[in-house]
Amino acid sequence: MASSFAPPKLADFILTEKLGSGTYATVYKAYRKGDSREVVAVKVVGKKSLNKASMENLLTEIEILKTVRHPHIVQLKDFQWDSENIYLILEWCSGGDLSRFIRSRRLLPERVAQRFLQQIACALQFLHERNISHLDLKPSNILLSGSVLKLADFGFAQYMSPWDEQSVLRGSPLYMAPEMVCRRQYDARVDLWSVGVIMYEALFGRPPFASRSYAELEEKIRSDRPIELPAGGRVSRNCRDLLLRLLDRDPDTRITFAEFFTHPFVDLEHMPSAESLGKAKELVLRAVQKDQEGDRSAALSLYCNALEHFVPAIHYETDRIRKDALRQKVNQYVSRAEELKALVASDNRIIFEEARSSRDILREMCRDQPRWLAALDVASAAAAKEESGMEDQDTLDLYQQSLGELLLALAAEAQGRRRELLHSEIKRLMTRAEYLKEHLKMREAQTDVSMDREPFSESVRSTCCVQ
Repeated sequence: MASSFAPPKLADFILTEKLGSGTYATVYKAYRKGDSREVVAVKVVGKKSLNKASMENLLTEIEILKTVRHPHIVQLKDFQWDSENIYLILEWCSGGDLSRFIRSRRLLPERVAQRFLQQIACALQFLHERNISHLDLKPSNILLSGSVLKLADFGFAQYMSPWDEQSVLRGSPLYMAPEMVCRRQYDARVDLWSVGVIMYEALFGRPPFASRSYAELEEKIRSDRPIELPAGGRVSRNCRDLLLRLLDRDPDTRITFAEFFTHPFVDLEHMPSAESLGKAKELVLRAVQKDQEGDRSAALSLYCNALEHFVPAIHYETDRIRKDALRQKVNQYVSRAEELKALVASDNRIIFEEARSSRDILREMCRDQPRWLAALDVASAAAAKEESGMEDQDTLDLYQQSLGELLLALAAEAQGRRRELLHSEIKRLMTRAEYLKEHLKMREAQTDVSMDREPFSESVRSTCCVQ
């Protein structure tokens, strides 16, 4: 076992400061000998401290990390051993861990938490496709390298098919799924619960089962009460939906992996990546073409879609000069989108007048259908809010509520004049709803581009998680 006073000797590396220690491992910062002076983290495991179970865990950790290569998973560069220790030479992550990052800010803005979640989801998708479960997901096992998150510490990880069940307790109680504690039977879905706890802590500053004692913690874990979000905690509808579905105590009704990877809040399609800029450029070229052709509505839609990829491209870019140049270019596209929005709004005034007249005729023909009348009243309320300048999520929700009812009515209505009017009304409402969606996208993009949302500027002492 390594001395507590001096790091052990390793042929190709100089071990320096101790970063942390656990039950059977200690992690050091180290430099590779020679000209490169590469910085790494070395996880030192004392052979004498290993029992049969921990040795099996260590071998599984090495096996998994040897075979996986992913930008959001800490890389195992090599492993060595001598008569006393086993050494895991790991990628160095200079930004510390997510736990320290959250504590330093108390809680994270939703957009920052979403960027983090996308990276965690990307790594989990990669692992899930290979039937690998981490089984110890928590903020201290997620490291920061610049603006990039990386899953670390695979000491409890297992190869598990979706139908495989385990009964051995693994992980940390605060982040452990209830079925692991209460039933002692669990499967890969426990990782989804842990993601929910991590998100909850990032957004609200504490995990949902935060307790003053282990007895209180155990009582909360074993309770049947559903998880509730803190009073006054303001998050978007999509974020709230995802949190509550991840933190479902019953694994059989909890969100599935497939649903998680496609959830609108996770939004992996718009995750910052090397492809983001290419997608944005392709869309903006089409926007410019439609703009030149005079198709204002199509151009506005394409500009807004392009912005959904430009914003991740700005986040992905690491060079400050290129980042600033890209931000300036995007601001030009935002300005043109604003101009188009004003022109489209002018066109919309005529559309509103035509819609009112047509809706009044349809209302007269629907006096025997109270649910239709109520849906048309909701549509009128949405149109009135939009006309008065209230182009917000509440207005969009009213349009979508009205559409839900009217689409059901259309499916049951026989051929005739009333069906034709109903079909036309639905088309108009869909157009308004799509227009509002584009407006909300553009407003969000403007906020993202104008704010310097780089949360990684300060230097945080690096660490590597150990068991």
